[in-house]
Amino acid sequence: MADSDPTEVPFPIPGSDEALLAQCEVETFRSGGKGGQHQNKTDSGVRLIHGPTGVRAASRTDRSQHRNKHIALERLRRKLERLNERQAPRIATRIPPKERRKRLEGKRKRAHIKALRRHPPDEE
Repeated sequence: MADSDPTEVPFPIPGSDEALLAQCEVETFRSGGKGGQHQNKTDSGVRLIHGPTGVRAASRTDRSQHRNKHIALERLRRKLERLNERQAPRIATRIPPKERRKRLEGKRKRAHIKALRRHPPDEE
């Protein structure tokens, strides 16, 4: 398997909100929670689902659907940026021989203590 170019972004994120919104499916819903009758009657909550990646972002903090859409777009952009971050390759650590011996000795002691708890064998 060939390594990908480290400068390549896995999911290019559009610079403008309109372009990013064009890639998303927008769902509106009743936000519920505090706010009484007003929130029970208006669909002010917004959920954005990014088509290419399937990443979801939602906002229901504000009474305005327009402001919630803006907040959800910001959250989606942050999630996509986090998704595009490259992970540093993990370097496996080696256990020093002295530490390995110490661990095994501790296990032997523990096993001996547990062996002493057993019932003695039946003598016939």
